[in-house]
Amino acid sequence: MSDYSDLLDNVRNYTETSSDVLTDAIINQFIQSTEDKLRRQVDLNYYRRYDTATLTVNNPFLPLPADWEATRYVQLIDGSNNRTFLIQKDISFINEYAPNRTSTGAGTPKYYAVYDDDTHMLAPTPNAALTVELAYTYKPPVLSSTTTSNWVSQNAPNVLLYGCILEALGYLKGPADMIQYYDKMYNQSVQALATYEMGRDRRDEFRDGVIRIPLESRNP
Repeated sequence: MSDYSDLLDNVRNYTETSSDVLTDAIINQFIQSTEDKLRRQVDLNYYRRYDTATLTVNNPFLPLPADWEATRYVQLIDGSNNRTFLIQKDISFINEYAPNRTSTGAGTPKYYAVYDDDTHMLAPTPNAALTVELAYTYKPPVLSSTTTSNWVSQNAPNVLLYGCILEALGYLKGPADMIQYYDKMYNQSVQALATYEMGRDRRDEFRDGVIRIPLESRNP
């Protein structure tokens, strides 16, 4: 049985409802909401991606990957592999700083801004076919009948379960004490995931494969 079908069954069982009341489509909305909320709450390595591109001479626009959701940084990489971070600004600054987007106003980009959901705008306009690295947060496929398992369902199943139950109780106008209880359970699960992620970034075994054995404290 898949993670997806297990989750559907568990949400209905915990809320004591049938598929006539909580249809697959309705629970899909709960899953979407929970995964979106988790992505805003915890900066998981799972959500990080990197992409490289070559800038077009005299073109200030940098196309974004199809799965882009938010930019972490943009770096210029020269022929000697030296890296320079671009500074994020808003689009009004870019327009004022570099009003001339033609070759006359071209140079080495220093700034970038979110132009729309598909494009960043650079300033000055690139005067060479420079390489850029884009570090970004991506929006992964949500758990569904077609994506029956994902990182969240495998590594944080309680977050998904409690988040969906909380959404379901709100939808069903459930008892306030139950809503409060599952809100607490959801937040505790998110905190445990965040703590685990922070520890994973620090612990040696996740960097070089060495297993660290925890030492018992001598303090009482």
